[in-house]
Amino acid sequence: MIGASLPAVRLRRGTSGRNGHVSERVEVGFDRASPGIDYFDGIVIGAGAIGERALDPATARSAEAIIERLEPDDHATYSRDFAAAGRRLCGESWRYADIVTVLHAAADLLKPSSYLEIGVRRGRSMAVVASRAPRCSIIGVDLWQPGYADMENPGPEFVRGELDKGGFEGDLELLSGNSHRVLPRLFRDQPELSFDVITVDGDHSRRGARRDLTDLLPRLRIGGVLVFDDTRHPVHPELHEVWERAVVRERRYASWEFDEIGYGVALAVRRW
Repeated sequence: MIGASLPAVRLRRGTSGRNGHVSERVEVGFDRASPGIDYFDGIVIGAGAIGERALDPATARSAEAIIERLEPDDHATYSRDFAAAGRRLCGESWRYADIVTVLHAAADLLKPSSYLEIGVRRGRSMAVVASRAPRCSIIGVDLWQPGYADMENPGPEFVRGELDKGGFEGDLELLSGNSHRVLPRLFRDQPELSFDVITVDGDHSRRGARRDLTDLLPRLRIGGVLVFDDTRHPVHPELHEVWERAVVRERRYASWEFDEIGYGVALAVRRW
């Protein structure tokens, strides 16, 4: 019924400016005289559906194939070996999600036209989105700190080369600097800017993570996905509290989290 009455693009995602106040939308939804009623605002992909796709072994294998095309580093090698150990012990019943599988799932299901990422480093997560949505417009923000996490951090041109390996054809803008200064300037210059998918994996302090979420949540399109990494990191326990307060307790977002093993990853879909 819904698929027959509404354009497919509206079913996948909305935009932040077209819906007006929630009460107005609900009132129109129950006006039987209005043609083409959209009771649920056309959002049919929820947080749970994306989470289930992220846990699918086929998603993990596809994401690993993308990562294998990139330049290896210690973290990528460890992640590969960790997954191999899990499958060896549990077979296909092993379930695991991280930022890579969550972004793979979100890009597969939403087919984003716009993506923003805070905390790019070597571009591993970004390369997954670029591979699944090769014509997407991408903005990345990073400090490009040498030796970050005791690993090489080669910089923006290296990241461009990594995305090229997956056949990326979209626009790419890599911004250097602190997100707390870069983002306000970006949104001041482009006040209408919004995104289908956003990743927050930058400043891990309580105040810094909260500010990144505060800056970016209003820029998430209705039906869009925000991914937040390291929700159960033992060195940064405050991140889970920040996520709970900023997102989980807000009714306008539907959220999902994987925290059984690893450092945890969470996602949210904006409902209105």
